[in-house]
Order: sequence, then structure tokens, then C-alpha cells
Amino acid sequence: MVAFDTVFPADSLEFCPTPGLQDIFVCGTYKLDDQAPAPPIPDDVGSNTETVTSTKVPQTRRGQCLVFRVKESAEGLPFQQIQSIDLPAVLDMKWCHRDSPDAILGIADSEGNVTLHEWQKGSLHQLDSVRCASSDVLCLSLDWSNKRTGGTGLGSLVVSLSNGSLCLLSPVEGCSLSVTETWHAHDYEPWIAAWNYWDTNIIYSGGDDLKMKAWDIRQGFAQPTFVNKRFEAGITSIQSHPHIEHLLAVGSYNNSVQLFDVRKPLTPVTQADVGGGAWRVKWHPSEARKHDLLVACMHDGFKVIRFGDPDGGGSLSGQPETVKRFDEHESLAYGVDWSYAPPIGNGETVVGSCSFYDHEMNIWSG
Repeated sequence: MVAFDTVFPADSLEFCPTPGLQDIFVCGTYKLDDQAPAPPIPDDVGSNTETVTSTKVPQTRRGQCLVFRVKESAEGLPFQQIQSIDLPAVLDMKWCHRDSPDAILGIADSEGNVTLHEWQKGSLHQLDSVRCASSDVLCLSLDWSNKRTGGTGLGSLVVSLSNGSLCLLSPVEGCSLSVTETWHAHDYEPWIAAWNYWDTNIIYSGGDDLKMKAWDIRQGFAQPTFVNKRFEAGITSIQSHPHIEHLLAVGSYNNSVQLFDVRKPLTPVTQADVGGGAWRVKWHPSEARKHDLLVACMHDGFKVIRFGDPDGGGSLSGQPETVKRFDEHESLAYGVDWSYAPPIGNGETVVGSCSFYDHEMNIWSG
């Protein structure tokens, strides 16, 4: 295994889902210029000290979106870099799932912006930049509403902000988005915001206030539709299952991933100990592997967790097990994703991962 040096600390990795472009993936980086490299999140469980909103001195955060193509090679790296885009520090990226050959990538940056980039003639070109907050506020995460439904147009975006707010961006004429709502959601950093892919009126959010909340865009944002206060540590990741309705994976700093039926959102149906804070959780894109969840476990590498389905009804309430782990990184495991391409020769799926302090990226399979 040969690792790729991303130069700046790496924290986000996303494979393109668009047919014909499923060999393309991007890696985002985050470099704090005026002091020793520091992650965009606390790297100790439960630590709220020196977080991004409490900084007194203006800081410069730089980043890049590195673009790669997977290649089959008997020697050297199994991928090649084809582009580098200079940006403020990158905290999250997501490709829009739509029925168009022109793939669009949304990038959340450290200066309150979401930028949209379109794949044209073999590289990404910036289409638009949408200001979600003032330049001293970080865009922490983003999620497209149309991951399951597709369509020819853009979906809506939800963005979480370091000042405790969430921001809703809706499509406008042409390939663009505009801010339609911003509301205060959490008392500390909301590390994650995510759509219910089966009901795109519903948004979930979680953060350092140890609360998971749901919001219904039809009812306004004065109060959430539910609040789960039963977490023992900050919530870091949420993803709706694209193949099983009502099922939600939720990761937190307390080394666990919990699955929830959103109809009973206060009690998990099962829980997996993943050995480190679950910074990213990604359900497998294929329905044939709907039991498998990819997890970036911060201090304990990357893992594929398989959830049992004892009644065959898709509750995934059975005993979870780790069926693959990748421990080649020597620093905080942050960015990870499944490829949308067909399985490789051994039946496994290509996986990309990246880590922070060692600014390292790897391609493996799981």
C-alpha cells in the first residue's frame, strides 16, 4: 500500500456517483496558517475548549479540493491526481445525485461559503459561490436532499454552521442555489446536518450540545419536531439509509454508532462500538449490501460495520460486527467514502480514506 501525501491536513473524501464518472473522487484539505496544524474539530471526546467559535485572534485557514481518477495499475498508486483547486479550508464536500452527465460538487468552506463546481471537459469548474454566513463562521457540513430521488435538477442543500445555526439552500433558475432560511439550531457547534432521504421535508442535526434534533421545513424553524437528549457525547455524523426507510445511523464522540428508527427517535434499535469517535458514517450505495456501514473512527482507523437483520425486515437490529478495518493511517481518521463503481475482482468495493495530521490519503477495498 502506497499512501498519497495531500500536503495540507486532509479531512474529507467523496466519490462521484454520476454514471461514467464513478472513477472520479475528491479529497478536501484544511490548513490553519498562523499556528501549528489543528483539526477543524476537537480531537478529544467531550472537549469544548478552544473550539472554532471561541477563537479571539483572526486566523487564516487555507485548503484545497484535490481531484483524482482511480486507475488499474500493477505498480505505484491505484489513482492519479488530475486537478487541484485552491479554496479556503474545506470542511465537507458532497456530490449532487442527479440524472445528468454533468456532475456537480458542493463544497463547504471555512469562510462561510458553499461553492458549486461542475464537471466539464475532464475537470471541475466553479459555477457559483453562495454565502451562508459571515467570513468568520465555518460551514461545518452539508448534505443534498436528492441522494435517493435523483432528478435532472439540483436538490436542496442543508449546511451546518459553527455559530450554531443551520442554513437551507434551495435551487433557483439555472444551476444555482440561494439561501432561503437560516435558524439557530444548537448551543454549540452542530457538526452535522443531514436530510431524511425518504422525506425531504425533514432535516436532522446534531452537535456538541449532545442533542440530535429534527426539523420540518413545512412547519418553520422556531422549534424542532423532536429532540433526543440521551447522548453521552457530542454528535458528529448522521446519515439516512438510502435503501431502508425510517433508518438513521448516528455517530458520536463516545466511540459508538447508533441506529434509530425515526418513528421512535429517542431509543436506538442497536449500537456498535467502533473504537473511536465516529466522524463520518456512510451506508453502502448498493442495496445488495444494505447491512454495511463505513465509519471513519478518528483515533481508531476506518472500519466496515455489518449490522445483522434477524427478522429480515430491514430493522438491522441484530448484533453488529466489524468485517473489515483499515489501520494504515497514523493520524485522525476523518474522510472516507465508498466508490459507486461495480465491485472489484474480490467482490469488495473500492474505498477512499484520508487522515489529518499525517496528511495522508489511501485507496483500499471493503
